[in-house]
Amino acid sequence: MSQHFFDQFLFVVIPYICLFTFLLMSIYRYRVRPFSYSSLSSQFLENKHHFWALVPFHYGILVVTAGHFLAFLLPRTLLAWNSRPWRLYVLEISALVFGILTLIGLVAAIMRRMNNDRVRMVTSRMDWLLFFMLLVQTVSGVSIALFYRWGSCWFATIMSPYLWSIFQLAPDITFVVAMPWLIKLHIVLAFLTIGLFPFTRLVHVLVIPNPYLWRKPQVVRWYSRQEEKM
Repeated sequence: MSQHFFDQFLFVVIPYICLFTFLLMSIYRYRVRPFSYSSLSSQFLENKHHFWALVPFHYGILVVTAGHFLAFLLPRTLLAWNSRPWRLYVLEISALVFGILTLIGLVAAIMRRMNNDRVRMVTSRMDWLLFFMLLVQTVSGVSIALFYRWGSCWFATIMSPYLWSIFQLAPDITFVVAMPWLIKLHIVLAFLTIGLFPFTRLVHVLVIPNPYLWRKPQVVRWYSRQEEKM
């Protein structure tokens, strides 16, 4: 397999397969199995660690994802913002902080599922695959922020044009193939996660808001038969 074909496969074929799978299967699942659009929460099985794992993860991943999305949509605005060094520092440090917050929450969620028997019993193989992919993706993202600095700048000048070329059906991978392998891994994993999205519990974010990010903790009380008789 030549290097050119390999690059085409990674940055053209895989993205289109994953995007097509995401679109088709998301619609299919919603039409055929609408009630499966759920996070399948295991909060009722164990609440304390659930809160300290999922809340940091959700806040972190939402901010990081929103940052990527805005950089994709408004690259010139982002570069204009970064024209002042102090604003660039604020943006880069904030992205790193929320990336680390995502990683902490994700690791806590994985440890919770590994160490709690009841939670582990309701965790499917697809869930473990999703956790593994998210973990590698998050670690690679934090590593990129640490070792390949000023990502908001080169994202706007390299990644944004590449992503727009994908959606415009005229893929241009000229500059992407010259990126370090860690960034390439991050890109490919992002598309693979999108392709896996409709088959996992993540699909609930398409239709359901997340009020539990700011709601007060809920107390769940279990009643035994003896208590019911009383």
